[in-house]
Formats: sequence, structure tokens, C-alpha cells
Amino acid sequence: MSETLTKLLYVEDDDSIAQVVVITLEELGGFTVKHCDSGAKAIDSVVAYAPQLILMDVMMPRMSGPETLEQFSQMPAAKDIPVIFMTAKAQTHEQEAYRALGAIGVIVKPFDPMTLSDQIVALWQAHRAG
Repeated sequence: MSETLTKLLYVEDDDSIAQVVVITLEELGGFTVKHCDSGAKAIDSVVAYAPQLILMDVMMPRMSGPETLEQFSQMPAAKDIPVIFMTAKAQTHEQEAYRALGAIGVIVKPFDPMTLSDQIVALWQAHRAG
């Protein structure tokens, strides 16, 4: 894993949110971002794309973020990729539950596009530091 975070897989079913996040991360953050609009598509894409980090919505139809994270944890090539959840459901006990599932952090919606990339990098660096 390289020292600099550059490659993200982003999982979000709401197209309007996804557009803002992808533009924000690519234009302001300088990241390479692959967007998947469902957990199933993320599972199909994660091995070939090989992201350094996964940014994922919690509430999605058919397969939620936590259910998708559970699937990633069963995949040898994906189980060690850090995951950050983005959600409006971000009370303290909910954030603790997401971390207990294996997420390295939670970004609360609505988010600030101007600080989103910095939040992601800070969580990633904290995770790498152990």
C-alpha cells in the first residue's frame, strides 16, 4: 500500500450525492474514484479495481453498507481494504456500531465538500498509524 492515498472506491445509490462526492474527490482531492451505485456492483468491482480505501453509504437498497462490508470481509483480496461509512444516521451509538463492524470511521451527511477530502485522508492516516 503506497504512502499517499490516491485510489478510492465509492459506493452510493443516490446519484445526486454521488455526483457531488465524485467531483469533490477528483477535482478538490486529486483522487482517482470509481463509483458503484450498489453494494453488489462494489463487490463485483473491488478486486479488479484494487482501491486503497472504500467510501460507502450505509443506507442502500437491497444490500446495505454494513452488509456490503460483511461481504468484503469474506473476500481475501478485499478484507484488508479500509472502509469509511458516509451516513446521516450518525448518532454516537450508530458510529460505534459501524466501527465495531470494521469501519475505520464515519463521515456525517450532510458533509462539507470543501473538507471531505481532508476528512478522508485524516481517517486513512489515523488507521495506518494504528
